[in-house]
Amino acid sequence: MIRRGALLLSAAWLALPMVASAQQAGDALSDIRVIGHRDPEGLLPDQTEPKAVSEISSDFIVKQAPTLNAFQLVNLLPGANVASSDPYGLSTSSSLTLRGLGQDQIGVLMEGAPQNDIGYYYAYPSQFADPGNVRRVVVAQGSVDLDSPTVGGAGGLLSLTLDDPKATRGVLADLSLGSYDLRRVFVRVDTGTIGGSGLKAFVSYSNTRADNWRGPGYDTRQHVDAKLLGEWGGGNRASLALSYNDANSSSYPSPTLADWQARGRGFNYAARYGPGTTDYWRLYRAPFRNLYASAPVHLVLNDRLTLDSTTYLQFGYGNSPYGTQLATTGNFLGNEALAEPIALPGAVDGVATVLGNYTGDQMRTGEVAKLIIQAGMHRLTAGLWFDYGTDRVTQTYGAVGADGSPADPWGFPSRAIRTADGRLLAYENQRTVTVTKSFFLADSIALAPRLTVDIGFKGVNLLRNGHNYLPGPQSRVRRDSFVALPRAAVHYAIDDRQQLFANVTTNFRTPNEFTLYNSYDGGLVSTRGTDAVKNEYSVSQELGYRYIGPNLSASVTGFHYKFRNRQLATVVDNGGALVNSTLNAGGQTSYGVDAEIDYRPVKGVSVYISGEYLRARIDDDLPVGDDFLPTRGKRAVSSPTLQFGAGGTYDDGHLFGSIAGKYVGRQYATFMNDESIGGYATLDLAIGVHLADWIDGKRTDLRLNAINVTDPHVLAGVQSVSTNARDAVGRGGTVIAGQAPAYYIGGGAAVTATLSRAF
Repeated sequence: MIRRGALLLSAAWLALPMVASAQQAGDALSDIRVIGHRDPEGLLPDQTEPKAVSEISSDFIVKQAPTLNAFQLVNLLPGANVASSDPYGLSTSSSLTLRGLGQDQIGVLMEGAPQNDIGYYYAYPSQFADPGNVRRVVVAQGSVDLDSPTVGGAGGLLSLTLDDPKATRGVLADLSLGSYDLRRVFVRVDTGTIGGSGLKAFVSYSNTRADNWRGPGYDTRQHVDAKLLGEWGGGNRASLALSYNDANSSSYPSPTLADWQARGRGFNYAARYGPGTTDYWRLYRAPFRNLYASAPVHLVLNDRLTLDSTTYLQFGYGNSPYGTQLATTGNFLGNEALAEPIALPGAVDGVATVLGNYTGDQMRTGEVAKLIIQAGMHRLTAGLWFDYGTDRVTQTYGAVGADGSPADPWGFPSRAIRTADGRLLAYENQRTVTVTKSFFLADSIALAPRLTVDIGFKGVNLLRNGHNYLPGPQSRVRRDSFVALPRAAVHYAIDDRQQLFANVTTNFRTPNEFTLYNSYDGGLVSTRGTDAVKNEYSVSQELGYRYIGPNLSASVTGFHYKFRNRQLATVVDNGGALVNSTLNAGGQTSYGVDAEIDYRPVKGVSVYISGEYLRARIDDDLPVGDDFLPTRGKRAVSSPTLQFGAGGTYDDGHLFGSIAGKYVGRQYATFMNDESIGGYATLDLAIGVHLADWIDGKRTDLRLNAINVTDPHVLAGVQSVSTNARDAVGRGGTVIAGQAPAYYIGGGAAVTATLSRAF
């Protein structure tokens, strides 16, 4: 599990105008949408974006297991490689890559508000909105939009849009039971239009509990979503969306290849606690609370001028704990030796098992706004983005009871173990403030009725100011970056059914905040913080073709990436805590092809096929110490050459179902390509029946979902990469010791049954 307490919460404007309502347009009918394929019957939306985009709609989502998170839902789309440690998507031990680029390279938005951790760039899908409230999930595999409030985005953009409140009052209730004692209740209440105000809203609550599918432990999740919407004439609308999550998850340990070969799925935490036990499962339960809120506003000022803005605010706190042992003497605080012994409850012969806390306390707020002007053949866009975030990280220690239960599983510093003179005993203790300022300009030029050229520019300034509270040579840290990001695109409509598009985009990413701070071991600096790690910068190109037919839609996109100072996310052991960190992998060149086809032979039947070929190579030898590993020309990590997806949906108004299969090719886990995991395939099935016509006409659905039907015993992805798994000789003749990577064990098979009823 990535032990980062990534706790983001978002809030926004707390008032909406009293406005007249407008009926929402009809719901889209397609399940998996190959965006940009307009169908005469309206089954696929019209799309003229000059880039690759794919979409999962609510009609597909509602057929899937109700616990699946956003990463799992997009697994079928081209380029998406999802590694999840549990079948239900409740664990934070998961990863998503697009075209071989990790989730810290993928911008994530919900209702226009950023969901990525501002310090480490990760997004945690188990914290997102309940699937039943998500209207669509859009994936842009190539790059983020110019106006997206995200830092980094070479890996693309994943955007969630919540369902709008219904115009009429109603209640929807779901009850789910499943494997591993899964129990889930979901209730949503729609107010309908409230009096004469024109406002409408919904609020939902869900409660989920499931045992770990392997090893001891269980997960709990309580979640609340809400949305208030006002719409008035001419397309104006304003909304406030809230999403609150309260979860306590048992993590799954990530094995090395040797661990996997020796113990397989038996590589788990201990079920029983005894003296000296540090791998007891209760010491690895991670509690999180977070709130996301967003207030997007769209104003039509006149027939040529519109204003869009999104204000957001996020809060969150959580602990990613671990078991360890601590002695009463011989301790250090930073580089300071503690002369006096510390008091440790339960110590035997001066040693006690304690809970190692890795807590994160975050706040983030910001706003992005843009003005769009139509002036003849020009569509001009000008906008600003401001973001302010704080991240308080502490790695402390807490008492453990005689039965192995932590005295304080949340790891609050006020209840942590102290030094003899009352100071907080901490391995890590820091606070970082990140301020992002950005402006962007764009012009979309209609050179001809079928030809459009887009040009744009974005300037981003990212400033980090931090304080290391540990005694030692480092106190204050600072990093200030400004990057210019130009882009251009062209779109040509060959005819009413065929489109060509091409684009060139640039992206950047600063190293995460962990690289700024010193780490100490035995009073000595074990890892020296630095602001000298260079920013990643990338240039990417896409060339694509779309076909829009009455029964067949297709898209083919060729892509190419060139990276300088590739910032590769990994997980490092920092005093027992597994912490997100960054490796500078030098240059990298990637190119490949994405393709997808949607075939609709008859009404209610859809067949979908996707695939990707990817060639990703490291351009430089990797510096290690005073030598260089011979990595030039090696395959990039976590970048399978081949991926294929195939699925289908059926719905005749009485019976419905879906099938989804995915194959992911071999993935390397080291820069030297001396360790890898083999390809594997997964299969999900669903079957259900609409009962409304046989009862009272109100929506009543019963469905059965089978997840990972074939139950493959596989390693599904790379959790932490390494430079080399085996000892290697550098260019200068130095023997560079190997270090084993760690992996995600693929989730097991599960079956769920869900009854949905509208009132």
